[in-house]
Amino acid sequence: TTLHPADAYALVLEEKGGGRKLPIIIGQSMGGYVGQVYSELHPNTLKGFISIDSAPLQREYTTALEIWLLKRMEPVYRLYPWKMLLSSGTNSVSTTEYGRQLMHSMMMTYDGNKKRYARLSGHGMKMLGEAIEANLPYKINCPALLICGKKDRAGSSIRHNKAWHKNTGIPLEFIPNAGHNSNTDAPEIVN
Repeated sequence: TTLHPADAYALVLEEKGGGRKLPIIIGQSMGGYVGQVYSELHPNTLKGFISIDSAPLQREYTTALEIWLLKRMEPVYRLYPWKMLLSSGTNSVSTTEYGRQLMHSMMMTYDGNKKRYARLSGHGMKMLGEAIEANLPYKINCPALLICGKKDRAGSSIRHNKAWHKNTGIPLEFIPNAGHNSNTDAPEIVN
């Protein structure tokens, strides 16, 4: 069996802290989803949760079409030429040269192996779709903060964060002039 990343968090926390201190999970994008799954699998074990450019996993926020697409992204990634994927991935997540360079560097790990990139990215999107489809409460039972770049163009992050804030009362901070990687676009505000 494969260990879910949220359970891997739990194992590391147990090994490092022996369960003595409650952690604060800060998750950017997919890391925010993993933090929500951690909270679901290990309720009342967080001191705090900060979501950066992520979105809620509760089913009510996502359309059936969005879930359907999330679960089928690998073949979509395979259809795009690598240079187009690289350009789109690099330019769509960040508003700053620094952020775009970081994304470009990460994506270049897969240069010459688009199939691997498509498989890995597609698997992540499929896991996300399945987590939403599971229709679990994903309740955050600790102090929390939502952070979202005002220029975030990844999926429906802005729409989802507005609704998440409205429905839960979790404070939401929009970061001016920041995209999906607001922690690299505006580190002086986010970090």
